[in-house]
Amino acid sequence: MQFLRLTLVVLVLGLAACGADDSKFRRYSGPDVTSVQVHKAERKMYLLHGSKVLRQYDIGLGPMPVGHKRHEGDGRTPEGIYYIDRQNPNSKYHLSLGISYPNPSDQQMAFLAGKPPGGDIFIHGRGAGGASVPANVRDWTAGCIAVSDAEVEEIYAMVKVGTPILILP
Repeated sequence: MQFLRLTLVVLVLGLAACGADDSKFRRYSGPDVTSVQVHKAERKMYLLHGSKVLRQYDIGLGPMPVGHKRHEGDGRTPEGIYYIDRQNPNSKYHLSLGISYPNPSDQQMAFLAGKPPGGDIFIHGRGAGGASVPANVRDWTAGCIAVSDAEVEEIYAMVKVGTPILILP
């Protein structure tokens, strides 16, 4: 009888531990996200299915948020139509989704200015890379689009590679 109780307790605790999911990888089974819109001046990002807003997020940008990204190191977030071109599960900013900057027009603009266009523009969380930034500092990235770690987990689950992203002033 004692053995049966002990076995039952171990089984219950084991099943409870299996149910505890601290993973940063979430599941999403709702409508497909057909596009992402970023409104830089409003510091808002929207995930859309057609014209229906599925989710809305407050965002942070770089130290020079006004205007289109011109070249590497300018602290700006690009403006225009891009695509989500990769997911990074090992980001130092918790999780991240890559944006297809620079496009050929961006490359030409930087070339004419005699500077490299830069790259590695992402939607990301804070993670270890943003841990030293005070919580009240809004625009702290190098030109990326920042949300909270919990929000980027949701975005990472919802937005697929190939999804268009429109970044507006």
